[in-house]
Amino acid sequence: MAAPRDKLGRPIVVVTGMGVATSLGAGKSDNWKKLTAGESGIRTITRFPIDGLKTTMAGTIDFVPIEPFSSTDLSERLADLVAEEAIAQAGIGSAGNFPGPLFLANAPIELEWPQRDELARTIGKAEFKYDDLLTASGGGRFVPWHRRFLFGSISDHLAERFGTKGSPISLSTACASGATAIQLGVEAIRRGETDAALCVATEGSVNPEALIRFSLLSALSTQNTPPQAASKPFSKNRDGFVMAEGAGALVLESYEGATARGAKILGVLAGCGELTDSFHRTRSSPDGKPIIGCVRKALADAGMTPEQIDHINAHGTATPENDKMEYLGISTVFGERAKEIPISSNKSMVGHTISAAGAVEAVFSLLTLEHQRIPPTINYEIPDPAIPFDVVPNKARDAKVTAVMSNSFGFGGQNASLILTREPA
Repeated sequence: MAAPRDKLGRPIVVVTGMGVATSLGAGKSDNWKKLTAGESGIRTITRFPIDGLKTTMAGTIDFVPIEPFSSTDLSERLADLVAEEAIAQAGIGSAGNFPGPLFLANAPIELEWPQRDELARTIGKAEFKYDDLLTASGGGRFVPWHRRFLFGSISDHLAERFGTKGSPISLSTACASGATAIQLGVEAIRRGETDAALCVATEGSVNPEALIRFSLLSALSTQNTPPQAASKPFSKNRDGFVMAEGAGALVLESYEGATARGAKILGVLAGCGELTDSFHRTRSSPDGKPIIGCVRKALADAGMTPEQIDHINAHGTATPENDKMEYLGISTVFGERAKEIPISSNKSMVGHTISAAGAVEAVFSLLTLEHQRIPPTINYEIPDPAIPFDVVPNKARDAKVTAVMSNSFGFGGQNASLILTREPA
């Protein structure tokens, strides 16, 4: 009997495992319960001094202790956490023997100020030796700092721990990174290169330097009190995004491979679209063409029409311009239906997890399909008449959902859209 194919004659790509960690907590169960209850994980920062900062809140993950703190170490720990959850749910392979490649999305590696100071002191020694660099003391423990200069250090660690096959792929496409990692996994399975792929995205970079950099771009919300109300996607009084940490992981398989081993199918990756315009380092192209093209490419890749999408998991960062451009793009493709289709932003509760956002929100989209319940957009008290979306305001909604579009529109015009559906008949 021939293997089942999608509408375009390609292998069907399904999800058999998911893992997630955000400022709401670790694991799918805890996150979903709080997300659909409209809870916020945004809180006042306690990790470092905030005196003199314009933005003093973030979606930090403080339940994973890292001493001394390093964004890269936290990113690695979060990636471990979600990959372990996803692989356990999929029940694939054996311990340390994942039967497919790894695609990892994470921020470019950069040492933070305390580590740079330690490195400078080490190199500045009168009798400096190379071995001193490899084991420069960091807060009482020995850290091989040289690893942290390597963009692929986290993926190398994951590949070694979980036993993925082939060279691990590390990538960074700004806020679209998590969705891009998933797209690479989908494409590898469609090409017949593998029957399974581990797609992970992680972000642990709430630190003073990152906060100041985004503040200098005027990209962050400064509505610090109360912190839980800071993220206001699509509201008239929105003033910027809220930085956050998190990670998401998916185990992707071919439908044929998953059913052959009796795996439970959690959903289908029906379509992927991407389009980059390089119009500006941070701003969107004013004509909206990159977003419009990205959304249309995702629909074409899935062989679907706008009428078949039941819910849109918006990029919804709450920056004045990004939300406006997202409305322009969605309304152009979906027409009058853009005012009717439920379009909500998870970032109102978990904040913007930057590199991890596309994967975190893909997990939430799959949970929406599983539970037939759409998470709300909280803090929606003052609607913006220029953005007449149904944002599922403030309260989750039960609804029939068979297909979700999840959008990730990043700096530099790096855009990616995913379409996820329920298990095929």
